[in-house]
Amino acid sequence: MDPTPDLVQDALAAAADAPGYPATAGTARVEEAARLWLRRRCDVTLAKDDHVIPSIGSKEMVALLPTLLGLGPEHTVVIPTLAYPTYDLGARIAGCQVRVTDRPEDLSGAALVWHNSPGNPSGHIAGAAEQAEFLAAAREAGAVVASDECYAEFGWDAAVVSMLHDSVSGGDHRGIMSLHSLSKRSNMAGYRYGFTAGDGEVIVRVLQVRKHLGLMVPIPIQAAAAVAFDDDAHVEAQREIYLRRRSVLAPALTDAGFRIDHSQGGLYLWATRGENCWDTARALAEHGVLVTPGDFYGDAGVEHVRVALTATDDVIGRTKARLASFSGR
Repeated sequence: MDPTPDLVQDALAAAADAPGYPATAGTARVEEAARLWLRRRCDVTLAKDDHVIPSIGSKEMVALLPTLLGLGPEHTVVIPTLAYPTYDLGARIAGCQVRVTDRPEDLSGAALVWHNSPGNPSGHIAGAAEQAEFLAAAREAGAVVASDECYAEFGWDAAVVSMLHDSVSGGDHRGIMSLHSLSKRSNMAGYRYGFTAGDGEVIVRVLQVRKHLGLMVPIPIQAAAAVAFDDDAHVEAQREIYLRRRSVLAPALTDAGFRIDHSQGGLYLWATRGENCWDTARALAEHGVLVTPGDFYGDAGVEHVRVALTATDDVIGRTKARLASFSGR
């Protein structure tokens, strides 16, 4: 990954004298920074009774959300057909039943529904109308919707729309939890900072359990996160880096005989040669190119591999050269 911005490192160092326990709910400073960021970058205005809480990276919230909501064996968690594996893992840790579907008509009886746009691994960006239909079905089922929007600022071929946006929610954030992260946006994966925003009633339920579990984000990390959210310049610079890498990798893959599907946003290219993903991954590895087999993310990915844009420019350049030799194998 690329270096953490200097302004974030400086903020971390300046807040290093933190002898007291942090509040699980987070500081007022980092909450305000998140609210302003949502308004500025996602065109989302949170209501006064909406809540924002930090998490130890977004993955902590993903993995523990069914448990934090008090779900168990009698409850069903819905995950997409192509999904970050921790959605499934978190449901199984809580003992929940798991249903795999992308269809709004299949949400009946669900207690928690995961939605992800831009998607990991496919990079699919769901439009406002598509999300609104999904949200309406989830509400009819009485489910909480966890909308994973960690790549919200990385839309390439389509605009990213938050589920909290008025065009989706109609200004009503009831039942919506929107998850965000600084890991890729600000190259802060090692800082472990994420936040969840939305329906205050649902988030307070989650907060109360997290307090008793001692799930607290350190004060210096919160200080660094607030500074990261305040600054757009380093994100725009990072966007250009990812776009440049994408402009190198995408044609290199197509020249090597791959088709790229979806990939309208996010940090990956979803590529296929119409064969089993493990055969593709094995053949690429023989040429020094490492990718993730698509079936890691569900049976729907069995013929795809995920190619990351997060490697350094030097690695991306070497990958291009190796893909050229792969095309002639």
